[in-house]
Amino acid sequence: MNKIIKNSIGTLTACLILFNLFSCKSDVQTSEERKPFVIPDSLLPKLAIDTVKTTNISYAVKFNGIVDYNTDKVANIFPMVSGNIQDIRVMPGDYVHAGQVLGTIKSPEVANYNVALITAQSNVRLNAKLLDQQKDLFKSGLASQVDITTAEVNYEQAVGAKVAAEKILAINGNNRNGDFEIKSPVNGFIVQKNVTNDMTVRTDNGGNMFTISDLKDVWVQANVYESNINSVHEGDPVDVTTNTYPNKIFKGKVGKLMNVLDPTTKVMKMRGVLDNPGYALKPQMFATVSISNTVNKKATSVSSGALIFDNSQYYVIIIKGRNNIAIRPVEVITNNGTTAYIKSGLAPGDRVIGADALLIYYYHSLNS
Repeated sequence: MNKIIKNSIGTLTACLILFNLFSCKSDVQTSEERKPFVIPDSLLPKLAIDTVKTTNISYAVKFNGIVDYNTDKVANIFPMVSGNIQDIRVMPGDYVHAGQVLGTIKSPEVANYNVALITAQSNVRLNAKLLDQQKDLFKSGLASQVDITTAEVNYEQAVGAKVAAEKILAINGNNRNGDFEIKSPVNGFIVQKNVTNDMTVRTDNGGNMFTISDLKDVWVQANVYESNINSVHEGDPVDVTTNTYPNKIFKGKVGKLMNVLDPTTKVMKMRGVLDNPGYALKPQMFATVSISNTVNKKATSVSSGALIFDNSQYYVIIIKGRNNIAIRPVEVITNNGTTAYIKSGLAPGDRVIGADALLIYYYHSLNS
């Protein structure tokens, strides 16, 4: 019995000691006055301050797309003669100039064109001499006017055959060695190469050997879902971003809407047309296409960089001074990537941190 009483007294004493310790610690904490958060001097010069205003709401619709070359400014090179390809000098991505030789076709057709020209030239010389001979015989009374006329006709026909042979050879490269030189008709980049050395090509196979595009402007092909068709119009400005250049916006416009839905995917094809400075956009790059539509409805607006999303809630940081900031929850109507439109939580004239707000939010949380 005495042992039980002694154990109970020991336990009660330990509890009282712990209670006093926690009470003292609580008193110390409540007695300390929390200092207001002050923006560090290293951050203050870097902050972008945005003033809240009222503007018309501009919605942004985004589509996934892919960069493609402008087929209106493309040269497809098809084989003019049949034969065996040799000495290909270019690869996809190479820049070529108009008239530059891309490769050679060893072709019996070109050899035949050369033979036809040589034959035609010989016929011209022969008929020229026969005409002169008939004129001399006519002067001697040994030939009639009909003989001279016949010789003149034969000579004119030989000249016509020679002209035709020269033009045929010129159309087919005008090479007197029996080879056909594949030449670029325009300046631009090789965007497709469908032939290799020692490959046999034919004029009736329907396939092109090379495709050349200048890439000074490009297309972005995108799919428009049925629910967004009313938000897209030909001529609308578009902003295009890519994974390669995530912080760079390429400006263009909607060049063409196909106005029919794909029966399988139920989307409408859209084509954006963009300038391509420095050839930065490459065919087959993935892209995001944004189209903004402004409606006749006003709302409180602030730059998108001012928004902070945490715990399923948007916040902004109100700043009135270096040591006077406040984190305020807001309700967002829409965010087009540049401007956020606010339903509640802000008023016109409020000053907020418009960039690097998350960093201040983090500092403030650690010091609160």
